[in-house]
Amino acid sequence: MQSENRFFDDLAKMVNGVAGTVAGAGREAEAAMRERAKEWVGRMDFVSREEFEAVKQMAATARAETEALKARLDKLEGGAKPAAAPKAAAAKPAAAKPVTAKPAAKPKAK
Repeated sequence: MQSENRFFDDLAKMVNGVAGTVAGAGREAEAAMRERAKEWVGRMDFVSREEFEAVKQMAATARAETEALKARLDKLEGGAKPAAAPKAAAAKPAAAKPVTAKPAAKPKAK
C-alpha cells in the first residue's frame, strides 16, 4: 500500500527549485566575473591573440619587403658606385684650391 505524503513531495520540489536557483546564480556569477576580467584586461591595454597574430604577419611581410628593397638598392648602387667615385674625387681638389682675387681692371686711356 502506497501512501501519499505531501510533505516529502513538497520538500523534493523545494530542493529541486533551490538547486536550479543555485546553478543559475553560479552561472550569473561566472558571467559577471568573466565580464570584470575582460574590463580589467581592457584597461591594461592588452591585445587579443588575433590582433597579435595579424600584426606579427604584417611585420614579417614588411621585413621581407625591406630585405628585397635593400638588395635591389645595393644592386643599383653597386653599378653606380664606380661612376660616382671619380666625380667625388674630382670635386675635392677643386674645393681645396684657395680663392684668389681677380686683378683690378686698368682704366682705359682717352
